[in-house]
Amino acid sequence: MSADLVAPPLALRWMIAGEWRAHPARVLVAALAIAVGVALGFAVHLVNGSALDAFGQAVRAVNGDADLQVRAATPIGMDEALYPRVATLPGIADASPVVELRAAAGGTPLTLIGLDILRAGQVTPALIGQPVAGPDRATAAPFDDRAVFLSRAALQAIRMPIGATIRITAHGRTVPLRIAGVLPAVEAGRRIAVTDIATAQWRFDRIGRIDRIDLKLGEGADAAIVRRTLAGALPPAATLATAGSDAQQGAALSRAYRVNLDMLALVALLTGGFLVYSAQSLSVTRRMRSFALLRTLGLPRGGILVQVAIEGLIVGVAGTLSGLALGYALASVALARFGGDLGAGYFGGVAPQLRFDPAAAALFAALGLAAALAGSIVPARAAARAAPAVALKNAGDVIDPRTPVRWRMPLLLIAAGIVTALMPAIGGLPLLGYGAMALLLAGGVAATPWLARALLAPFDRRATGRPAVDLAIRHLRGAPGQAAVALSGIVASTGLMIAMAVMVTSFRGAVDDWLGDVLSADLYLRVEGGTGGFDPAAQARLRAQPGVAAIAFTRQIPVTLAADQPPMTLIARPIDATLPLIDPPVPVPAGTVPVWLSEPAARRLDLDRGDHIALPVGRGTRFTVAGIWRDYARQQGAIAIDGTTYDRLTGDIARDEGAVTLRPGADPTRVGRALTAAAPAELAGSVSIARPATLRAFALRLFDRSFAITYVLEAVAVIVGLAGVATTISAQTIARIREFGMLRHIGAGRGQIIAMLATEGALLGLVGGVAGILLGLGLAQVLIHVVNPQSFNWTMTTRVPIGLVSGVAGALVLAAAATAILAGRRAVAIDAVRAVREDW
Repeated sequence: MSADLVAPPLALRWMIAGEWRAHPARVLVAALAIAVGVALGFAVHLVNGSALDAFGQAVRAVNGDADLQVRAATPIGMDEALYPRVATLPGIADASPVVELRAAAGGTPLTLIGLDILRAGQVTPALIGQPVAGPDRATAAPFDDRAVFLSRAALQAIRMPIGATIRITAHGRTVPLRIAGVLPAVEAGRRIAVTDIATAQWRFDRIGRIDRIDLKLGEGADAAIVRRTLAGALPPAATLATAGSDAQQGAALSRAYRVNLDMLALVALLTGGFLVYSAQSLSVTRRMRSFALLRTLGLPRGGILVQVAIEGLIVGVAGTLSGLALGYALASVALARFGGDLGAGYFGGVAPQLRFDPAAAALFAALGLAAALAGSIVPARAAARAAPAVALKNAGDVIDPRTPVRWRMPLLLIAAGIVTALMPAIGGLPLLGYGAMALLLAGGVAATPWLARALLAPFDRRATGRPAVDLAIRHLRGAPGQAAVALSGIVASTGLMIAMAVMVTSFRGAVDDWLGDVLSADLYLRVEGGTGGFDPAAQARLRAQPGVAAIAFTRQIPVTLAADQPPMTLIARPIDATLPLIDPPVPVPAGTVPVWLSEPAARRLDLDRGDHIALPVGRGTRFTVAGIWRDYARQQGAIAIDGTTYDRLTGDIARDEGAVTLRPGADPTRVGRALTAAAPAELAGSVSIARPATLRAFALRLFDRSFAITYVLEAVAVIVGLAGVATTISAQTIARIREFGMLRHIGAGRGQIIAMLATEGALLGLVGGVAGILLGLGLAQVLIHVVNPQSFNWTMTTRVPIGLVSGVAGALVLAAAATAILAGRRAVAIDAVRAVREDW
């Protein structure tokens, strides 16, 4: 093999190894940036996938294996007369009526299911209990009106043996039942109790009501035709559900939250790509002479491009593999610490198991490699285009400082980002909003050289009389390419961090203000677990307690408007000044019932004041939207209706919450104890009393918990940004050893050179901080006014955390100056003669 074919690969390997030995920190930071982006994205994906899988298993555990289900649209249930009409429709082979109630036993939440055992055996055999011998009898018949069968998870949670008697509370009734056996086919850790349907209806006050009808299709029946037939036969109080609609409802419940976390993780990966670009650009600039020498020895332009791309690929491989391992570990910790919804509260009661997803690993590995390669290709092309003769003589910046800075492309990118941000959501997701953020981020980074010149121009026009400061300004103005490279990673990471900080601060401030408006009572009482409520007699008894001036009782029930969408909350309450209306209400037409939609409900349903809405309560009743109100508690939406009207339409006169106004001088603690003691006996242990300050603090803790992963992303952005500042400035300083030697020859002292470097670093950090803050404020507007409303249907005003923004700017200036000083001490420690020997 000839020498000219062997030498270039050997030279390339030597240059790669030599560069990495000389500057290992730069390579490590670039790999770390990729690893962090891959880790966050992979971890979020694993947690989301595990949670959805566990949620789907839990839903299947409750629903059994029916082909179709007719479900009550509200907890009020359906008239059981619907059952024979549905069971006799064409294409239906078997039908099983079901009562399904939220229950509790010994403080353990349960789902209580009442089944017709004979019918369920044909439709949902997985819900049939297996009798187990107890201490006082050989077996227990499924038709025993005192028998209940528990899933293994429920049996473990209650910690009572087979044959023991437990007290189950549901629908405001507490009934003693004997544990007759287990539900062997129920998995997924779901806590389920199954009893005979007659027991459920009679003992828990559900006579004449059922909650769903499980259906099995006949052999050869066309499922689509059966669904159309059923849809036409169902009253407004019932909806038709399938396994597919269950999956869609579970996914829709947390879809916006999951997509937002995925996108934020990808933005972090994009920031890592900018840091790779910064590190690779600086490395290419330092080695321009070496590349030129290889070009004169016969290496084609493509060889330079291949070398830098290989360097980026190796960095990407190291970062990607580390990121996948770190992401799996983060997902494990997140599931244990925050749960499958990462603290957001979407999948309560579900305990997912972490499962490795090879397809997701391959996807995020590809994204990590793509980010690393993209960050390397641009500087590689610049190095390949450089003329060897010019590059051999060039010892400074590769860009002529007299060359006008490009501003059209950054302006075009920013304009495209603004236009894209104005586009509507796609499928209910802010995909174009995140596309706008990517365009704005690219445009902001590309505009950094222009901004750097603009900010430094006033200093350059007038000498300060201090040589160190003047030299620092001249160098930054005379080396725009190096400044732009150093600033790209700083601006990207700072912009991302500022954007998330402003968004979270705005959201938290809006929630805090809203809580101050709605929590206007002195005490709040609530029936926990949804197991019952206060009947009129209990309400009167509570109002009569000493120290109580008034109690405004409310009722909250979920209402399903579409089988494949999460339910909204119907709130029966007094319509008064405590309802935080966004705009004044409008009169409704005669013959219609006024309702008030929360902002998320109005956005989800695309309704405004004066529009009509169909609700699954009150047969034949027409409803009109009278007003829109602010609500940050229920993302899926809420519908308020006057309590008296609700009683008339539904016959449900119970209430599960109350806002208590105390008499002047009354002791809140003493009144709270009296209210708890006056609650019905069947609700003992289920009634909670809280003060507004307690509820406010609890709500804000939940907010912080749901945004915990966002805080992590902020911290990562700060750390990566500061690390990028340190390594970039350090590498730049060490690359200028000959320049420092020449300054020493003409009389500059070491202290002056270090002061010059400190000034350069501080100015570089200041420019990067200003650019990053401006970019971050722009990105925050997209998050607040585009992504947030399109994802969660909430609107808010912008609030800037001045302290945090100032602290970030100060930290960047100090980090850049300190790094420059430390690196300068190493650089000026070399003897001046040795430093310039290459120039002799």
